[in-house]
Amino acid sequence: MYSEMSKVEINNYFATVGETAEIKNRFRPGVYDKYNVKRGLRNEDGSGVLVGLTEIGDVHAYVIDENEKVPVQGRLTYRGLDIYDLVDGFLSEDRFGFEECAYLLLCGALPTENELDKFTNILSNNRTIPDDFVRANILSAPSKDVMNKLARLVLVMYSFDDNPDDTSVKNLLKQSMDLIAKFPIMAAYGYQAKAHYLDGKSLYIHNPSPELSTAENILKLLRPSGEYTSLEAKILDLALVLHAEHGGGNNSTFAAHVVSSSGTDIYSSVAAAIGSLKGPKHGGANNKVIGMMDEMKREVKDWGSDAQIRDYITRLVKKQAFDHTGLIYGLGHAVYTLSDPRCILLKNQAEILAKQKGRLEEFELHKKVEELAPQVFRELRNIDKPMCANIDFYSGLVYDLLGIPVEMNTPIFAISRVVGWCAHIIEEHLNGCKIIRPAYKNIRKKMQYVKLADRG
Repeated sequence: MYSEMSKVEINNYFATVGETAEIKNRFRPGVYDKYNVKRGLRNEDGSGVLVGLTEIGDVHAYVIDENEKVPVQGRLTYRGLDIYDLVDGFLSEDRFGFEECAYLLLCGALPTENELDKFTNILSNNRTIPDDFVRANILSAPSKDVMNKLARLVLVMYSFDDNPDDTSVKNLLKQSMDLIAKFPIMAAYGYQAKAHYLDGKSLYIHNPSPELSTAENILKLLRPSGEYTSLEAKILDLALVLHAEHGGGNNSTFAAHVVSSSGTDIYSSVAAAIGSLKGPKHGGANNKVIGMMDEMKREVKDWGSDAQIRDYITRLVKKQAFDHTGLIYGLGHAVYTLSDPRCILLKNQAEILAKQKGRLEEFELHKKVEELAPQVFRELRNIDKPMCANIDFYSGLVYDLLGIPVEMNTPIFAISRVVGWCAHIIEEHLNGCKIIRPAYKNIRKKMQYVKLADRG
């Protein structure tokens, strides 16, 4: 029989039922090993279980020698092209590289000058978002998290597409370029709506400029003045290139593969990937680095003292500092062992930017932590596993040096990674969309139904 319940009663209900659910749903220790379940689709040596093939991106961090995994310097390739060569190519010519990178990942080859001009022009033409879309879907419904807002807007885009369910390569490419073009604007406007309506700040809605690069438009849309320096735009552009793709097995790209394998539309697949990237174990990791380093800056009185830095890192590992998880955020990676090439490339530019901003001391502190943390971790955990800094360790610092609000760190990752997602979605559809359906073993014992009146 229906009866009205107060908020306190409802909360108490969920507390009680939640406690029961915890007991019923938590597995016994060792049960995964008993059934040889490869949790996280990981092999015993930490490598990923092979579940697919791709020609888009590759991450290489070790070799197998006489059945043993031997760490090597990390390598990242886009369509077979080494990331160092790609970055050197556009930096040596003092130009932006993200648009070239997007063409390479989507189309499978480096563009000619004419092809790049046409590709960039199409992106520029697609950047504008109708005013009624902005008012109805962004300003009138601000979200406390820009990533959730971005996912919602992507799903709304389905309704504005005349042919949303067409999964031909031609149409997927058209939709991909529209998504890539509009992601920076939707994310920036989503942030501005949050900042104004939820945080009480001034509202700044700038129009994107078609003649500007993706990186330049991001800075223009986020800053009240709309102004930025050439160095700032070039470094943000580099960060976009380095985040654009990371193989088919990373969590958000795999999510896009899983959803696409059902044959659904691109908007559903990209929204799922955004949901994955939002997680603190994936795209949200750089925010954890920022929080960890902010606490370290407060508690370590002498940033030049190795002893004081080691003491703080020791407390981190012993779960006595920051979030008490025992993790050193930004150190270690699921694949990379000796080095993360993205980290090396971004670190070099971060130092230049830190000098220009008069914050070189903070950069040097990051370098010290990068050097000392693996040593402390190995000593305390008594393991000899290689541990390198990953891109998250410096990307948060770079975004902070650029004055980018912390709420936009993960959305900027999405602005870049949507290129890789779209490339993989196209690849999935091109190769038959064999629906992904792994197995789960049911380990619950059978039970008998008991009539409602007889239950204790």
